[in-house]
Amino acid sequence: MADLGEALAPARVLAVAAHPDDIDFGASATIAGWTAAGASVSYCILTDGDAGGFSDEDRPGLAALRREEQRAAAARVGVTDVTFLGETDGHLEPTDAVIRGIVRRMREVRPDIVLAMHPERSWDMIQKSHPDHLACGEAVTRAVYPAVENPYAYPELEAAGITSFKVPWLWFYAGPAHLENRFIDVTGAEDLKIAAIMAHESQHPDVDRMQSRVRAILQDNARRGGLGEGRSAEAFHVVGINTDQTIAGF
Repeated sequence: MADLGEALAPARVLAVAAHPDDIDFGASATIAGWTAAGASVSYCILTDGDAGGFSDEDRPGLAALRREEQRAAAARVGVTDVTFLGETDGHLEPTDAVIRGIVRRMREVRPDIVLAMHPERSWDMIQKSHPDHLACGEAVTRAVYPAVENPYAYPELEAAGITSFKVPWLWFYAGPAHLENRFIDVTGAEDLKIAAIMAHESQHPDVDRMQSRVRAILQDNARRGGLGEGRSAEAFHVVGINTDQTIAGF
């Protein structure tokens, strides 16, 4: 397998988020590039998203609406496999049940790359570090090692044929800037990213400010990543889990 730490197009990706729209803000342009190159990308959204939004009129049925918005956003970047664990928005914790659900999806998808929100708080932009985001990152980290690759963790999954699997790479998004070590050039995909974000219509009280801020962040990422002025990038903290540089059991 190619060194996916170098951002070559993977065959399979599982992207995990706390809420509908998190992936679109954090990684949708990179995902669009991967799907265009032939990758199969799956989304796993951990909460129902019903604490989001800004309108009382949307409150009844908001969870169902946000699922529809996430499916629409995913389709705009070439993703059709979207699952929801249905945890309560604002109360996500890395419980055994949540970790088991993530392990199940990892074993089903068997991805080259797992994309997840970062488990560490970002003080440069506290909005990255919603408690649900941190819980998502912690739950995914616990699932990636050792649970997903241990046949004796969740033996009922193994017995059902949902067998253990070693994840090669874990890519975190929405984390502290000082930990970011991979900047993916997404120049030319800015409008596609905005389109994916805009699918979440219930979440945008100020569309113009949101769009200008997203574009500014992409440009800042490119500068920090050494890609130069006029470029756009998404930023990740890439961690090798099972690679040529790691040893099983260590």
